[in-house]
Amino acid sequence: MFSEFPEALTLATVTAFVSGWIVAKFGSYVSRKLRARNQDPRDSRIRSLEADVRVAHSAAEKAKARLDEINGELTEARKALKVRDAALVDHERVIDQLRTDLKGSVKKTRELREELTLRATENVRSEVKLREVETELSLVHASTDLLATGMLDLNRETDEDDVQIFKAGG
Repeated sequence: MFSEFPEALTLATVTAFVSGWIVAKFGSYVSRKLRARNQDPRDSRIRSLEADVRVAHSAAEKAKARLDEINGELTEARKALKVRDAALVDHERVIDQLRTDLKGSVKKTRELREELTLRATENVRSEVKLREVETELSLVHASTDLLATGMLDLNRETDEDDVQIFKAGG
């Protein structure tokens, strides 16, 4: 019977399919309306909390990634600080050594200054003695010249410190 009307069979199949689809849609619409009326407020709260959990998980992942970055930077900063601390220790050691050397140099300089001062004092004393000797020598020379010229009379009785000088023609 249906083989005699192939177009009717196709039309009946399409009609059945479309009407089934319409009935399913209508049933779905009605069941959604009924569920919406009878919806438990806890279900919406649960969905809201699940959404909050998803947001919190994504925020936690971002924070964890940022924490890892900061930890890496902190590790690098600690390494840099260790290098700087080692350099500071080396510099302090060099400074202490230089201070010790400077103190020794200052001590030697003071000793040399004292020695130079003593030598300068001795030099001044020797110059003074040399001048005294030169003065005495010049006096002796002058005395011998006076004796040689006859201007000095030593035959006269005088005190030991008293010496008379006679001027020529006078």
